[in-house]
Amino acid sequence: MSPTEHTIPTLADALNRGCYCQTLDPEQLRRELGRDAGLRDVASTLAHTHPHLFSSTAVFASQATVQAIQNAVAAIERTLSLPAWAAQVLPTASAIAQADHGPLGVFMGYDFHITPQGPQLIEINTNAGGAMLNAVLLRAQAVCCGPMNPWLDAYRNMATLEAEFVAMFEAEWDLFNQARGQALRPLRRVAIVDQAPKSQYLAPEFALFADLFQRHGIHAVVVDAAGLELRDGLLCSGDVPLDLVYNRLTDFELCDPAHAALAQAYRQDAVAVTPHPHVHALRANKQHLVTLGQAAALQALGVPESDQQTLLASIPACERVRPENAQALWEQRKHLFFKPLDGFGARAVYRGDKLTKKVWEQILQGDYIAQALVPPPVRALQVGDADTELKFDLRAYTYAGRVQLLAARTYSGQTTNFRTEGGGFAPVMWVPDVLAMHSRQTGTSCEGASCPP
Repeated sequence: MSPTEHTIPTLADALNRGCYCQTLDPEQLRRELGRDAGLRDVASTLAHTHPHLFSSTAVFASQATVQAIQNAVAAIERTLSLPAWAAQVLPTASAIAQADHGPLGVFMGYDFHITPQGPQLIEINTNAGGAMLNAVLLRAQAVCCGPMNPWLDAYRNMATLEAEFVAMFEAEWDLFNQARGQALRPLRRVAIVDQAPKSQYLAPEFALFADLFQRHGIHAVVVDAAGLELRDGLLCSGDVPLDLVYNRLTDFELCDPAHAALAQAYRQDAVAVTPHPHVHALRANKQHLVTLGQAAALQALGVPESDQQTLLASIPACERVRPENAQALWEQRKHLFFKPLDGFGARAVYRGDKLTKKVWEQILQGDYIAQALVPPPVRALQVGDADTELKFDLRAYTYAGRVQLLAARTYSGQTTNFRTEGGGFAPVMWVPDVLAMHSRQTGTSCEGASCPP
């Protein structure tokens, strides 16, 4: 189940392992975060409150890797949109997830590890965080040496990305109105909703989204879902009736009593909600990773042959942990990663080679999948005076099956954690699909002009 050794590195491989360039400009990042007067407090305190949110360096990916990720996302989205998929999935979903209210769900997140065989899908998320933070991060990168110039210049012009984000929410609003048979009208009032949003780790991103909406003429508030009220058929935040809720809750089925008003408004089409229980049921249940990686299951669903090939090549083998396969999985545990079926945010996940008998018993009592272990790639960087390597994954932020933004998360330990010195979100630079002959001839150091061209 483990990838074979990569015998001939690509240029991206060589740069990730041998380039120690630090591309983040902290002052530019502070300026970008504080572009609006209302965000200056966020900008001035972020370095102290979130010291490991942003990495000081970029991650490199080959053009072939980027294209393979786009192909995988498109094939997955086509599969998850099949009527046969809904017919298979929805009967076991919650009551609130049954109805399709129109919106597709903003910021789908697909997390990949890069291997010699190509990118491997590790996780699917329906409310992937970090897109706005990464958009800002892209504008705060500086050239550290000449050869970096052409790659970096391609990623600093992000003027259209934020407009694309706003257009996505407007498209969700249109889909909501179309589903109700109502005339299209402008999106005017948005609430960015979470549980105790000010205490969330990604709370700075909520402020960035609110600012983005305001700059595009859309009234926006950041509120606790418990503070919403349904009055006269309208979901309100204070005295403001809402058009759309950007839902950042991890209460995916809106079953918490504190979220009753939002749940009722969603059921009654009193407000557009995105992402929402229907899309979570169709796309983010971890059982789907099992189905998407099985040839027989894909054939039974009527998935086209070309999409079957793409899915089987990019999704590691998974299976449910059951009493009948428990012994075999325990014996193979060093090659497996165990995840709870309804988990999120790397909670209660375990690498098989770290399992104790006590934890294994807890897994058997729970509802878990066993996923083939795909070791993450590594990025070399300098932390203080020490050279080190951090793991990383690539997150594709997508809408309607298209990748809008590709970002990396660098970390040490078992899973991404934003607690690693030198780690955090990192921009992804695409580099040509050429062999790293120069780096093998001149060494892997990347200081000043010695960066491989």
